[in-house]
Amino acid sequence: MKKNIINFDINQINYSKDVTGLIPAIIQDDETLKVLMLGYMNSEALSQTIKTGQVTFFSRSKQRLWTKGEESGNFLLLKDILLDCDSDSLLIKVNPQGPTCHKGDDTCWNEKNIVTYGFLSQLEGIIQSRLIENPKGSYISRLAQKGMNSIAQKVGEEANETIIAAISEGDERLANECADLLFHLLILLKKRNLNFQDIDLVLKKRHHQSIT
Repeated sequence: MKKNIINFDINQINYSKDVTGLIPAIIQDDETLKVLMLGYMNSEALSQTIKTGQVTFFSRSKQRLWTKGEESGNFLLLKDILLDCDSDSLLIKVNPQGPTCHKGDDTCWNEKNIVTYGFLSQLEGIIQSRLIENPKGSYISRLAQKGMNSIAQKVGEEANETIIAAISEGDERLANECADLLFHLLILLKKRNLNFQDIDLVLKKRHHQSIT
């Protein structure tokens, strides 16, 4: 486990606000940023977590320290720990080794633990459905039916318009041209069975290579 995993003095943590001596620990996937579960820790559980790199709680039902995954093998590998502004709760970022919920779900709120990009992910889904269902009157469907050459040409046109806007037009116009470019680029990617996440992974790989 990397050293200096935490950037605060653990002696700052206030365990006394609750009569049990426990503080809540919110577990978040370091990659997807999804909240996976909520557990409770005392000072011993936190020390064990930092020492082993596997998230360990104090189980209120078992009344003992409990390492997540000790039975299932679905450990939560520690990536980072943050202390909140009142020093009485933790945000713990992890790399989950399988489903987090004891029911077999990705999270304890029955959510899929996948990377999402806000409205971009929703737009990807809309584009995908248009390509499959081919609804009458859909711009996406009409463009896709013309083939990859027409889609690529449209991306090129939007790229040129973006360049012109960047050089000689205002911010609002530039934002609109960038939106047009990104929209058509998403169509091109989906037509090739690629996702925005594929581009994200390439960028992350390049970033990691640049700092190593």
